[in-house]
Amino acid sequence: MTTYKRNFNFNMNIIEVVAKNVRKYRKLEGLTQEQLATDIGVSNDFLRRFETTLGKEGISLNTLYKISVVLGVTMDKFFEE
Repeated sequence: MTTYKRNFNFNMNIIEVVAKNVRKYRKLEGLTQEQLATDIGVSNDFLRRFETTLGKEGISLNTLYKISVVLGVTMDKFFEE
């Protein structure tokens, strides 16, 4: 059986891209961090850290989904570079 490794170009900063896009779409919707945090059931401090540390805080898929619903944005928009 032959095995081989395929080469892909993974963006190692994808969480940073997501954090920037969450902030962008939140601002476009006219929501504060506090309003969005309340709507998705996380602390304001968590959302602030996620946006300002450019994703170093990390985020769950479930939380990202909730953000997409509240902001009326499909999840793929958060991954656009």
